Amino acid sequence: MIRLKRVYDPPDPGDGRRFLVERFWPRGMKKERLSLDAWVRDVAPSDALRRWFAHDPKKWEEFQRRYFAELDRKPEAWRPLLEAARQGTITLLYSARHLEHNNAVALRAYLKKKLDLAGSRGR
Repeated sequence: MIRLKRVYDPPDPGDGRRFLVERFWPRGMKKERLSLDAWVRDVAPSDALRRWFAHDPKKWEEFQRRYFAELDRKPEAWRPLLEAARQGTITLLYSARHLEHNNAVALRAYLKKKLDLAGSRGR
C-alpha cells in the first residue's frame, strides 16, 4: 500500500516507512517531527516543471505526462520506493496544500503502475 500524507499531519503507526518526496525541505518542519525513513528529493519534479505546473488543475494531465517522463529518465531515484512498497506500507510525505493535484499524488500513480506491470509480468 502506498499512502499519502501532508508533512504537517502527525505520524501514525499505520504509515509504515515514511518518505519525504519534496525537492525542498518543508517550511517550519523539524526533522525529528517528521519521523522520516528517508528524504528522496530526486523523485520530485524538476524546478522548471514545478514552476510551470503551479498546482493548476487545468495542467494536471500534462503535468503528469511530463513528470512521468522525468521519472522514466531516473529509475535510480524511485526504485527504492518501489522496493519498499513491495515489502509493506509506505507513506509519501508532501507539503503542498493542494490535496488532489501535487507531485506525491502523481508519484503514487506512477509507482502503482510500475507495481502492476511487475505483477502482471510475474504471472
